[in-house]
Order: sequence, then C-alpha cells, then structure tokens
Amino acid sequence: MKYLSVKLLLFSFIVIATFAQADKTTDKLLPFEGKHIIDFHAHVAGLGFGNSGCFISDEMRNNFRFKFYLMAMGTSLKELERDGDQVVFKKISDAVAQSKVVDKTVILSLDGVINKDGELDKNLTQIYVPNEYVYTQTQRYPNLLYAASINPYRKDAIERLLQAKAQGAVLVKWIPSIMHIDPADPAIISFYKKMAELNIPLLTHTGMEKAFSHAKDELADPRRLALPLSLGVNVIAAHIATTGESDGEENFERILPMFKQYPNLYGDISSLTQINKLGYVKKVLAHPELEGRLIYGTDWPLQFFPLISPWYHLDEIKISEAFAISRMKNQWDRDVALKIGMGLNKDVFMQGNKLFGIAESP
Repeated sequence: MKYLSVKLLLFSFIVIATFAQADKTTDKLLPFEGKHIIDFHAHVAGLGFGNSGCFISDEMRNNFRFKFYLMAMGTSLKELERDGDQVVFKKISDAVAQSKVVDKTVILSLDGVINKDGELDKNLTQIYVPNEYVYTQTQRYPNLLYAASINPYRKDAIERLLQAKAQGAVLVKWIPSIMHIDPADPAIISFYKKMAELNIPLLTHTGMEKAFSHAKDELADPRRLALPLSLGVNVIAAHIATTGESDGEENFERILPMFKQYPNLYGDISSLTQINKLGYVKKVLAHPELEGRLIYGTDWPLQFFPLISPWYHLDEIKISEAFAISRMKNQWDRDVALKIGMGLNKDVFMQGNKLFGIAESP
C-alpha cells in the first residue's frame, strides 16, 4: 500500500508539473502580438433553411458523415430549421472574435456540377453553397471574408467572375473532383485568362477527396494545374496534395517540382494535422522549395476530435505542448498552436495577408 501511495503521489506531482509547464507553454505556441492571422479556408453548408439557396443531396444526407458535419459546425437540424442556415455564420464569427490570434476567416462558397447546357445539375451535385448567400452573410460580419465558387463550365462563368470581383471576393474556390472540373481542359482557358487579368487567386482541392460520398479523384491530380499556372493565375493548392496517388505516384511528390517551375503556385496548410495525414507537416518542413509559398487555412469545421488531436503528434510536440493545446477553448487558437508546435514558422500564418493585400481589422 505504501509503495502504491508513493507512486500515486509521484504521479500527482508529474501531472501538476506538466499542467504548470503547459501554462508557460501557451505563449510560446501563440507567438503573435495581437490578432493578425487570416484563415483562408473555412467551409459552410446548409439545407435551404432561411432561403439560403443551399442544398445537400439525398445521398450525402444519408451518408454517415452528415451527422458528424452538423456536430462539427456546432449546430443541429432543429436549430437550422428554426434559425436558418445563416446561424452558422454567426457561430464562426463569434468564435473568430474570441480567438487570441486569428483576425478574420475566409468563407468558401461551393458551386456544383454543370450540365452540357451550362447550367447547374442538381442531380449530380452533392453540396451547393451559392455565391450570393455567402456574399450577403459575410457582409454582416467584419471578421468574415467572401470567397466565390464558379464552375467554369457555366454558360455565364465569366460574368459571374466579374461580379465576384466587383463584390470583393478574396478568391475562387474549386473542388474539381466533386464539381467535375478538369483544370487541364483547354475549353476553360478564357476563364483562366480573365482570372489572371482580374488578379483573383484560385484555391483548388488537390489530392484524394474523402469528405464526400464519392469523387472523381483523377481531376484533383496537381499536375492538371499546369494550365492555369502557365496562364498567370495565382493558384493555391489546398492541402498541398497530401492524399492519394496519380499515375502510381504520390500526389504530394507530384506537386513538389511544380513549386520550382511556377512562382505563382502556393499551398495551404489546412488539414495537415488530421489523423489521416500524420507526418505530413514534417515532410513539408523538409522541403525548402515550399518556404514562402505556404498559406494558412483551417479547413473548418473539420477541426474536431477524433479527426484532430495534439496527442496524435507526440513524436513532433512535447507532452506539455499537448496539454497546453488541449486546454485551449478556441478552435482557431488550438489549430494555430498545434501547427506552431509542430515546427511551422510564424511567417507562414502571415503569408496570405501579404500576398492578397487584405487589411487587418482596425
């Protein structure tokens, strides 16, 4: 009994010491004076409540992922029906306002599949989040920024692009594998040329897509981005192609040489701490060609346990850091702290602001 009591006492001292160290560690993991960071990758979705114009396909609603996404967004079917899809924007705005370091977040629209007549094909579209809805809602919150999504196969794609620019869209978002866009298709060269002329960046998913019920992953091969890059479009490869293979080669390995070839190619670091991407932060840090080419994003709402936890990364962070991160209440602060703890330079979190000239809040 005495031996057991001594062991418990020692264990208690270790726990107390670890928590004390965790408190001291917090400042090191959030080494920013004030709120200056912009998150360039946050999603919303909806079911059409409140006349949002959003929809989710029956296949996606019946998918096991649907309940997890509602939970991750901190809402429920009952709340959406009662208060409208718009309630999610307030939740994001409130959370960002409570962050110690993140100033604003970019909310991504999401266009759908386009048919041969150049119009939305609702039967093939899994998730639809219209531009006008995201634009209208982001105007209500100073800490939320608008990102358009335009499938270039729309018959009025360029008109929509001009409207997005006029409305102050920060970027255009694609998920080629679910929007059925081939980034290497010569038929959309005119769209790319207009993007380059308007200086609107393209944030496009690269690598295997696992967040939806099905996807055409061959369309997210990073090599297909050579066309817009060669035409002068600033392209942000979401997740830096850290999943899947194309032509028998890992997508991450396929994209790396492109950073040397195209100075207008960037990668965002959203999702790199998820459990299915263990070790990728270390891989990113091992490639000097990525220095100065990384942009901060969270991939909100995909920041929840068990998808992400600091305890998955004890080979890259200290136990005291894991304790400190776990005790942070704010999702954005936890995300920044974990990525800082894993070795990403604090300059990475400011790169997007410099590239796109986005003003900070006064």
